This record gives sequence, structure tokens and C-alpha cells, in this order.
Amino acid sequence: MSIENLIRAPLALLPVLIFLTTLKYLDGYKLTGLRTTLYVIAVGIAATAVSYYCNGFLMSVLQIEFLQYARYGAPFVEEVLKAAVIVYLFHTNRIGFLTDAAILGFAVGAGFAITENIYYLHLLGGSNVGIWIIRGFGTAIMHGGATAIFAVLAQALTERHTKTNPMRYLPSLAVAISLHSVFNHFPGTPVLTTLVTLVALPVVLSYVYERSTNLVHKWLEVDFDAEEELLELIRKGKFTHSKAGQFLLDLRTSFDGATVADMLCYIRLHTELALRAKSVLIAREFGTEIPIEQDVRDKLMEMDALQKNIGNIGFLAMAPYFHLSRKELWEMFMLKQ
Repeated sequence: MSIENLIRAPLALLPVLIFLTTLKYLDGYKLTGLRTTLYVIAVGIAATAVSYYCNGFLMSVLQIEFLQYARYGAPFVEEVLKAAVIVYLFHTNRIGFLTDAAILGFAVGAGFAITENIYYLHLLGGSNVGIWIIRGFGTAIMHGGATAIFAVLAQALTERHTKTNPMRYLPSLAVAISLHSVFNHFPGTPVLTTLVTLVALPVVLSYVYERSTNLVHKWLEVDFDAEEELLELIRKGKFTHSKAGQFLLDLRTSFDGATVADMLCYIRLHTELALRAKSVLIAREFGTEIPIEQDVRDKLMEMDALQKNIGNIGFLAMAPYFHLSRKELWEMFMLKQ
């Protein structure tokens, strides 16, 4: 490898990885594990290959010139593919907060950008160093930033909905496509677009991190106290005196005693595990890591068994009590991991 290529490759590939590493470092609650982040980067790499063939196919079918397609066609195809990864992460409860939405969104874009720049290094290896500065600090960061913004907006708009509805993600997708398209509209001023990206994205994500940290801290305080009080009522046999207990007793008219007992056991286990998950996050806030021990795994397995016993109809009947948001579902996913 020539000296020039030894310079070009780091300029093209490292900025987006450094940016992603910084995002993870600033996540005081460690909401995303390294394994999940690497998995998402790998899927972003796969999305690049899919987009290469999709873009080539659409350009040949539409008979559109490259510049026009780069402004309108490519942003649509690429952002839809990257967004699909994030929607899957929402669907599998791997995202619960604005911070991990930003990290995993940027990770998808990072995988996409790295692969794209490796391809262009092979294709345009002899280009001057300035091109790789633009691609590394501009285009690559834009790919990560557009998907991160999609993920953050989607989390904010859909966190109260535990069921995946693709229509709810369309406003966030429109924003990501628009940002990508605007970036591609100014190929004649690459330095300016790169500088705008490097200035604007950290400002936006800094605000997201600050807001997310405050929301997580408030959520931990309020929900921890409420769940601790509920668990104390269950342990003292006074749960039936609460509104939730009365609600559960009312279900006896529709379900047999064994099923209602399983519902009560499920609520107890869910509350215990939710408290354990919050304890882990609170400890991380102070720089301490609490290990997930075997009793947690046993309780998770017991919950799965109870869920089968209760059945889908039983869970639908319990839905008014739970009022689950993505945060509560994420807690269980975190403990399982």
C-alpha cells in the first residue's frame, strides 16, 4: 500500500468511528452494549450492499441522470434501508431511550458509511487527499447523523406505543431523507456542507443527550418509588386493597382462579425485575456495575412460563393495568442480555 493510501484510508474511515465511540463514551447509563453496537454496524454494512444494487437498478429503470438521482433517489433508498434496521430494533425492544436511539442510529449509518468509503477507496484510490477529508468528515458523518436523527425522532414519537406500526415512523423518515437530500444538493460546496454537518450534528446530539439524561433520571426516581410501594403491598398481602389489585380481582368473572393467580405472580415478578433493572441503571449513574445473577435469569424464565399460561387473551385483559411503554419492555430485554 502506498503512503498516499495510508493517509487516505484513515481519513475516510476513522472520523465516523471516532464519533460513534464518543457517543458511546458519553452514555453514562451504558444503555447499549458493545455486542449490540457491533451487530448494528454489521447490519449497516449489509444495508450498503443492498442499496448498491437497488440504486443501480432504479437508475437503469428510471433513466435519470446521476446528479438528479443522487439528490432524490439515493437519499430515499438509503434512508429507508437504514431506517428499517432501527424499526426492527424498536420492534425487538432493543431501544428504550433517546440516547440509545441516537447511538444505534449512528451505528447503522457508520456501518453504511464505512462500506461505502471502502468501495470508493477502491474505485477512486488515486484521488487527492481533500476528497477523503470530505468523505470521511462530511458524507460519512452525514450518513450516521441522518439515521441517528431518524431514530431519536422515532423514539420520541412512538415510545408510548408498544406495537410496531410503520405509519408512525413516516414523519421521522421524511426528516432523514430531507437532510440527506439537502446534503447531496450542494456537491459544488463540499467544504461548506462538511463544516455545517460537523457543527450542527454535535449540537443536536448534545441536546438529545442532555434531555435524555434528565428524562431517564426522573423516570428512575418516580417509577422506582411506585414499584417499590407496589411490591411491598404484594409481599404484605395488601395488594387487593390497591386499585391494581381491585382491577385484578374483577378479572375473576372472566378467568378461572388459576389464571388470575398466574396474573398476580406475573405482576410480582415483573415488578421485582423492573426494580432490579432500575437498580442497575442507578448504579451505572454512579460508575458502578451490578452483575445480573442467576436468580434474575430464573425469574425471567418463570415469567415466560407464566405468560404462556395466561395466554394472549389474558394479557389483553391485563393491558389496562400495565400501560407499558418502550422503557418497560427495554428493561426486560436488558436483563435478558
